[in-house]
Amino acid sequence: MRKDIRRVAVLGAGVMGSGIAAHLANAGVPVLLLDIVPPKLSEEDQKAGLKPDDPRFRNKLALKGLEGIKKTKPAPIYSKRFLPLIEVGNFEDDWDKLAECDWIVEVVVERMDIKQKVFARVEEVRRPGTIVSSNTSGLSIKGMTEGRSDDFKQHFLVTHFFNPVRYMRLLELVAGEETLPEVMELMAHFGAFRLGKGIVYAKDTPNFVGNRIGVYGIMATIRAMMEMDYQVDEVDAVSGPAMGRPKSAAFGTVDLVGLDVLAHTVNTLWEGCPDDEEHELFKVPEFIQKMIGNGQLGRKAKAGFFKREKDAKGKKITMVFDWKTGEYRPKQRPDFPSIKKAKGIADVRERIKAVVFADDRGGQLAWRVTRDTLAYASRRFGEIADSIVDMDNALKWGFNWELGPFETWDALGVKEVVGRMKAEGVEPAAWVEEMLAAGNETFYRESAEGRECYDPPSKSYKKEPRPDTFLLLSDIKKDTKAVVFENKNASVVDLGDGVLCVEFHSTLQPKLHPIDEHIIEAIHKGVEIAEQDHRGLVIHHQGENFSAGANLLMILEAATTHQWAMIEEMVRAFQDTTIGLRHAHVPVIAAPFGFTFGGGCEISMGADRVCAAAETYMGLVEVGVGLIPAGGGCLYMVERALAGLDKPVLSNLPFLQKAFENIAMAKVATSGEEARDLGYLRAWDHVEINRDRQLWTAKRMALALADQGYRPPMPMKLNLPGKEGVATIKTMLLNMKITHWISSHDEKIATHLANILCGGDTTINDPVDEQTILDLEREAFLSLCGEPKTQDRIKYMLANNRPLRN
Repeated sequence: MRKDIRRVAVLGAGVMGSGIAAHLANAGVPVLLLDIVPPKLSEEDQKAGLKPDDPRFRNKLALKGLEGIKKTKPAPIYSKRFLPLIEVGNFEDDWDKLAECDWIVEVVVERMDIKQKVFARVEEVRRPGTIVSSNTSGLSIKGMTEGRSDDFKQHFLVTHFFNPVRYMRLLELVAGEETLPEVMELMAHFGAFRLGKGIVYAKDTPNFVGNRIGVYGIMATIRAMMEMDYQVDEVDAVSGPAMGRPKSAAFGTVDLVGLDVLAHTVNTLWEGCPDDEEHELFKVPEFIQKMIGNGQLGRKAKAGFFKREKDAKGKKITMVFDWKTGEYRPKQRPDFPSIKKAKGIADVRERIKAVVFADDRGGQLAWRVTRDTLAYASRRFGEIADSIVDMDNALKWGFNWELGPFETWDALGVKEVVGRMKAEGVEPAAWVEEMLAAGNETFYRESAEGRECYDPPSKSYKKEPRPDTFLLLSDIKKDTKAVVFENKNASVVDLGDGVLCVEFHSTLQPKLHPIDEHIIEAIHKGVEIAEQDHRGLVIHHQGENFSAGANLLMILEAATTHQWAMIEEMVRAFQDTTIGLRHAHVPVIAAPFGFTFGGGCEISMGADRVCAAAETYMGLVEVGVGLIPAGGGCLYMVERALAGLDKPVLSNLPFLQKAFENIAMAKVATSGEEARDLGYLRAWDHVEINRDRQLWTAKRMALALADQGYRPPMPMKLNLPGKEGVATIKTMLLNMKITHWISSHDEKIATHLANILCGGDTTINDPVDEQTILDLEREAFLSLCGEPKTQDRIKYMLANNRPLRN
């Protein structure tokens, strides 16, 4: 058996199959995407002049899957550059190519007879030692591999991805009775480090771990709604962020995946788990069966538990399904005090606790569903998985829960919850009571070596398994000496081996980490300390988003009170910070992820290297609030646009076009690789597909530069078109305004931008230095801050979280 996977075949080009193929391409793995030959020419095929032997007809289903990869939003692929890695074909003409593949993953229809026939054909052509897997969510390995050879069974497993494959982190691995340990080890390593997935080891039981508990939770929610007389919009007000769940909440999530898909998954549990003590729960309620019969399948049918329609005034409103009447009515916002209170609680543990233990109508529902789900999860231990960590991770990675069931239980208090369960006639698993009786009051506990989890079979705590390359700042900071500087919104942490890390931890906006004076102070301090006796500096934290940019509220308050000197000093300080990163005498690595907007983008672009997470959404978005980048963003875009040009070419204006479009159109990269396409990242920057390994990789990048004898880059001189270029752009902008593509204020902002990118009052043969561009940035920013329409844009963004066109 090969020790690596160089080429993969995906059998089935539907939504899941094409999603898996796209993500393999994201990882740089060549993939063969196959599907059946259509049974006959359709009317459209005939009109197009296709013949039965035409590859366009024979590969039609695989080509449709590839087209879906290109068009689906959000995109399943990081960059169109990766599309050539996907080769399409069909089960007849291209079947022999399976012999060239190291892993063959089956993603055909969920029918045992069909899967058995596919695997019989696979065995005819696969090389001995080739790994074969199924993406089934419920069929048994024993049944699927019936009649197959020993070598086939030894190299067979289930690889259960969640949809959409790129964005859902969970990958459940399920071994058969004869699967070799080294096969599981290789697939776990490949899944984690090549595909960036979170690996959960599941047992060969229906729906494995994530869907077994997650779908139970949905069905328990529906049961509670019916028995306690709630409505769909009431349930979703409780079962979303207030409970540490996604914004889509319970019924919004069902609409997203499809009511028919939910019904299929529930029926799998009904048929496959006859001995489950909650077996009766896995009956699809009659009102849902009627909805499916009426085609009310969710978002794909534009009607499910919710739908959008226009009211009498033509305004779009959300309608909600009334499960009692079978009719739709306008969605309402329930008046639950506990849910209102939860919005102000950032700590998810405290938030869940406040809701679950509230005595209002929202709290009563939250307790009922949480009680039943936690008890059920405890009773499934040993049956579906042998680790509470795997069970928690499955729900966090597969259903986007902020806390898994056992982490939630810890947050609420295990002893208190068990006591209340038993008083209400609900029995948790016996091992939970045994754990409490032995004096162990939590499922997890912290130790000097990191987090430990309770292991029921050994009745002891064991260190939570984690690769050495997964560095956690929270663990590093357990040594108080590791924090060498700290203020209210940022810290400087010693990572060891001579590398420091500037960590953001905004107290006011912990999800967005806007750049403020505290973060700027920490960056300066990090550079200062690193230059004294360290080898490198990383800028990174492990929150939800790297940074959404500047503190807009502070800018607005200063602008409306005409504190121009304060704004200028603030901008100058930030420019000094980003430019200071590249002038530092130690290598600086920025490691962004999530939202990396405005100032967050400028910090990243100012570093020597970037180690971006694959899911990094990066852009200079200041135009959206009527401003321009003023922390070096324009300078960095100019440098990137002119990289490699030793002499002026005409006016250089064609090369600046991309920089102008990026900033003027506030283009945001939807992945780390697209950030490279747009020029925010350079060829030598790195995109890390597994965010858990991002800090370790960034640290190694800093050490590598230090080992090479790092020296800061020399200041640049830039040949820019000056007034000639500005005049050309102004003509273009005037035409766009006349044809109503842009407003007068858009024109004003873009003219400022043109002046900066073209170098101001210069000519192509009169180079300008970095400081000139920075001065132009700062002057334009101050001027725009004084514009009433810019102030209106900032106010609108702060109030509505979307841009205003004025």
